[in-house]
Amino acid sequence: MNKLTKLEKYWILYDVGNSAFVMLVSTIIPIYFKNIASSAGISLSDSTAYYSYAVSISTLFVALTSPFLGSIGDRKNSRKPIFTFFMMIGVLGLAALSIPVGWIVFLTIFIIAKVGFATSLIFYDSMLVDITTSDRIDEVSSHGYAWGYIGSCIPFTISLLLILGCDTIGISATLATAIAFIMNALWWLLITIPLLKNYKQINCNNVKEPIIKNFKRLFSNIKNNKKVLFFLLAFFFYIDGVYTIIEMATSYGKDVGISDSNLLLALLLTQIVAFPFSIIFGKLTKKYSLKSLITSCIMGYFFIAVFALWLDSAWKFWLLAVFVAIFQGAIQALSRSYYAKIIPDNQASEYFSIFDIFGKGASFMGTLLMGITTQITNNSRYGVIVIACMFLIGGLIFRFKCAKLD
Repeated sequence: MNKLTKLEKYWILYDVGNSAFVMLVSTIIPIYFKNIASSAGISLSDSTAYYSYAVSISTLFVALTSPFLGSIGDRKNSRKPIFTFFMMIGVLGLAALSIPVGWIVFLTIFIIAKVGFATSLIFYDSMLVDITTSDRIDEVSSHGYAWGYIGSCIPFTISLLLILGCDTIGISATLATAIAFIMNALWWLLITIPLLKNYKQINCNNVKEPIIKNFKRLFSNIKNNKKVLFFLLAFFFYIDGVYTIIEMATSYGKDVGISDSNLLLALLLTQIVAFPFSIIFGKLTKKYSLKSLITSCIMGYFFIAVFALWLDSAWKFWLLAVFVAIFQGAIQALSRSYYAKIIPDNQASEYFSIFDIFGKGASFMGTLLMGITTQITNNSRYGVIVIACMFLIGGLIFRFKCAKLD
């Protein structure tokens, strides 16, 4: 691939900005919440369940509203304003997590922040068809995830040093965490500015019709497009496992006895290792088909979920973190670029809103099932079995249904 254009770089920067929030959701936020819940007398298994319910509520809300927002976003000059609005909700929500509150209010603020973050991604993903060309989509998408992983290490490392070294500098761990939330919110906002200044919507749908009618037409088109339909069905299942692992890894690790420091440092390692592998998989698209690469990622994740059943020590968590890093960025980036190639450019926001429904709907189901299973059995390990099944089902649909349509 030739050198990245300025607009491609600005688009990639948003991944660097919002990945700071993703990193916090995967590491510090669940640990901080568990400490708040524990001080209120909530058990570890119940706090894991409540956290998973909060994630489920936010993803369900986004899944239900995204088709309507997506249809509006495809109209002329609408994509950037809506993107900006929800990005700001995410940024302000993250900053508001620094306010000392009880566990219920904390989860409520977290839900709002996550809704803003997740909804902004619908319009961010749909910008891909405007900022680059079809032959560059695979690598640009992969670069987004890659630089997001490595870039988010900067605010996260500072946050980690601040929290772990709070006694040395004479502040409480609670204050250190609050400062980290505000710092990461500022990072997210400032790094988004170049994209906001330079992005212009090119592809748009100028046909104005009632949103409900637009929604029905879109689903009718997808129903008749078997390639899109079967991919979304496969995506629904396999991305369920990916998002659930991202959301729940720290809570699960804490439940099986991994220390906070090992959890945080291992997940920092995940970000660092994910950077080169995201780029490597992007380059492999020149030699291997997207279908083969996505299939290999799904298989890799299936074995990761199986391995997690026997997680009981720090070294196993570190090993698991490396395996996750190899496939995490690749499976998301390649799925995004594969989908971008099989949808109409002038309806990108609409189609990516459906992509988000299947993705966030899967995340809703995965975290909900894990929460319910954990509460019923009082053991987080049983929830991991559900995740492994999702990878198996998604992989079979993708391999044997989508393959026939390529």
